[in-house]
Amino acid sequence: MPELAEVEYFRRCWNPGLTRTVQGIRLNPKARVGRGLKLKSLTTALKGKKLIKSHAAAKQMAFQFGDDVWLGIHLGMTGRLEAGNADREPTPYDHFVLKMSGGKELIFVDPRQFGRVLFWQGVGEPPWWSKIAPAILSPEFTVGVVEVFLRRRARTAIKAVLLMQERFPGIGNWMADEILWRAGFHPQAKAGAFGPKSVRKLHATLREVCAEAMEVIGKDWSDPPDSWLFNHRWKDGGRCPRSKKPLVREDVGGRTTCWSPERQLLGAERR
Repeated sequence: MPELAEVEYFRRCWNPGLTRTVQGIRLNPKARVGRGLKLKSLTTALKGKKLIKSHAAAKQMAFQFGDDVWLGIHLGMTGRLEAGNADREPTPYDHFVLKMSGGKELIFVDPRQFGRVLFWQGVGEPPWWSKIAPAILSPEFTVGVVEVFLRRRARTAIKAVLLMQERFPGIGNWMADEILWRAGFHPQAKAGAFGPKSVRKLHATLREVCAEAMEVIGKDWSDPPDSWLFNHRWKDGGRCPRSKKPLVREDVGGRTTCWSPERQLLGAERR
């Protein structure tokens, strides 16, 4: 599932359509990504409208057309956004295509169709956009809100808590593992066991990983350096890039989780 930085990268992929107007729409009527959409209504609302702005938040994207039309994109597990010329060779998975002025096309490709296209026409932000929690890199994401959230999920493993989008928007499996590894916290530690010092460290590491992921992956899909856990977490026989000791992979909170037993000790959070 694409996470914060991957979503930012794909948002940029439709930037060639900015300032261009919609000239036509192609929607695969059999594809699940367009469930609930009506091509006639979409065409009426979008045709002739200019793409003026794009947004990324959590695991979603939104694109503004004119003053009152929004498209939302949720990539699901296999979705991706592409931009190309009108003579681009189509694939069987091009389920949603915007034909733009100047011969450009904006395409939503999704082989397994776990993604979705959303539509909103009206004043202000769509409800599905305005309900997204404040970004981890925003001023609203404070140590205090993290502390309160951990207390409310006191009996839940911290790995599972970090995946809760209502407080940690955009954090998925690999980012949660990266955060806990860098901070030195065991993924099975209970959220309620985190003391004030550890909450501050967790908050700082959340912001650090998000900022670096946006800079490295979100900008141009660059590979993270080998100093990250990211490049070692799925390797059989993988070793911690800091301690050089073997990594462990086990299920925690319903997700395959990787950590370094040498660095991430239960009890370290009680500070």
